Amino acid sequence: MGRRARTGEIPEDFRAAARKTASGDGSGTRAGQAGGGYLGGQLLIAMPGMQDPRFAQAIICLCAHSPDGAMGIVMNKPLETPSFEDLLKQLDVAPTPPARRIRLLAGGPVEGARGFVLHTADWSSEGSLHVGGDYALTASVDILKAIAEGGGPREGVLALGYAGWGPGQLENEIQQNAWLSVSPDEALLFDPDHEAKWRRALRKLRVDPLLLSGAAGRA
Repeated sequence: MGRRARTGEIPEDFRAAARKTASGDGSGTRAGQAGGGYLGGQLLIAMPGMQDPRFAQAIICLCAHSPDGAMGIVMNKPLETPSFEDLLKQLDVAPTPPARRIRLLAGGPVEGARGFVLHTADWSSEGSLHVGGDYALTASVDILKAIAEGGGPREGVLALGYAGWGPGQLENEIQQNAWLSVSPDEALLFDPDHEAKWRRALRKLRVDPLLLSGAAGRA
């Protein structure tokens, strides 16, 4: 990866976005229908016509969305290397081997050496960012220590990097029909069947990808 993997504070601009995000019920099929037009806590589903190969058939947990921009974690791009144990060694986190392990994901194209744990909200620290009612995002080493010792949240994934949008950028992509949205569930977020998650997310909306326009939208 070229750089030492690290964890750190969640960027303050995304904390501000989370504070301003209006909660939605996720009942609409097109992104942008949640309360106030903001989709924090929802899943974005890439349309078949997504032009950016980094997000082809991606599902993204949108952790924050407001007039200041948006931030999310790609949930179906697994990483084979480094392993969780290798990452703990890089960060000098004991014990190794760990009592528990969580899967690693390529969370997005921004700051690929920065780590974020998306997890169930049964565990949190002072720096955790709540994502909807049931999930949280933590970027401190404390959560890695807790997991390595056998504790921590009931479910979680460690993402290296994230997807970020500037003010108005995601809204423009939504207007171009680049994304659908749906409320998250633990299976879509945390189970290891990454190859099927995109189609499963569409099925949750009762959408057949074969019926969607292959030319829909640009990212």
